[in-house]
Amino acid sequence: MVNITHKQNSLRQAIASATVTVSSQATIDAIQKRLVPKGDVFEFSRAAGLLAVKKTSDVIPDCHPLPVEYTAITYRIEDLNIVINVEVHTIYKTGVEVEAMHGAAVTALTMYDMLKPIDKGIEISNIKLESKTGGKTDFKNIDSANLLCAVIVCSDSISAGSNEDSSGKLIVEKLQQHHLSANIFEIIPDDFATIQAKAIELSEAGFQLVLFTGGTGLSPKDVTPDAIAPILDRQISGIMEAARNYGQQRTPYAMLSRGVAGFIKNTLIITLPGSPKGVAETMDALFPYVLHVFKVAEGMRH
Repeated sequence: MVNITHKQNSLRQAIASATVTVSSQATIDAIQKRLVPKGDVFEFSRAAGLLAVKKTSDVIPDCHPLPVEYTAITYRIEDLNIVINVEVHTIYKTGVEVEAMHGAAVTALTMYDMLKPIDKGIEISNIKLESKTGGKTDFKNIDSANLLCAVIVCSDSISAGSNEDSSGKLIVEKLQQHHLSANIFEIIPDDFATIQAKAIELSEAGFQLVLFTGGTGLSPKDVTPDAIAPILDRQISGIMEAARNYGQQRTPYAMLSRGVAGFIKNTLIITLPGSPKGVAETMDALFPYVLHVFKVAEGMRH
């Protein structure tokens, strides 16, 4: 199965439909009057559809088992067509569109099986996804193309040339995945005054997003959050809470990160860990969701 461990839980919903077409009005009448020999067509097929939704991962090899937290199956009669709608909700890392379509398909097949003794001309058609919400696709329309971004690596050894950077380059790659570019990429010493000066300089230059990497650990030399916190006009503690929560689901050591985030004027500053693994997890935890803050800030200015 596809690896979804990097994804975040979110409310995901899907609606699928299928159409069962019978050959005569007599069949529709028998369904509505509950005269079909095999039983109540709507209730039996609804039960089968509910079971199908829950059992999707048992019969579709690449589907992940997931918690189905809501399913509704409804019917609509249009002439000789019975339109089936299946709505499924979950709070999980992957969507439920296949579950909804599987439920619609099995509901339709159950109807076919129950009606075939009285109608030999039944057809099943148009099994399709009507809509889906949840996950990163909900954020694809965030307009971030024109954001001025900077990536700053805080490291004494890398700035001195004794080590090579990997975390900063990884941030640049992650930004590109969200259609963002690092307009500035710099390596500076992990020095209190230098870090503060760089953050203020970038804010005054009009940068909207500045990502620092390095210096968020417990060593006395790790001063990035200590330097950034006092110069923030507004801290946004929820940003780092989200990052730490995401990290702790993968390693308990994430609780030791001292990262901070907030605004200097109109510039969002986020401090990320120095390790490539920590950077990757924090970027996955925050993006693209954190970009919504710029839409909110723009609305507040107007």
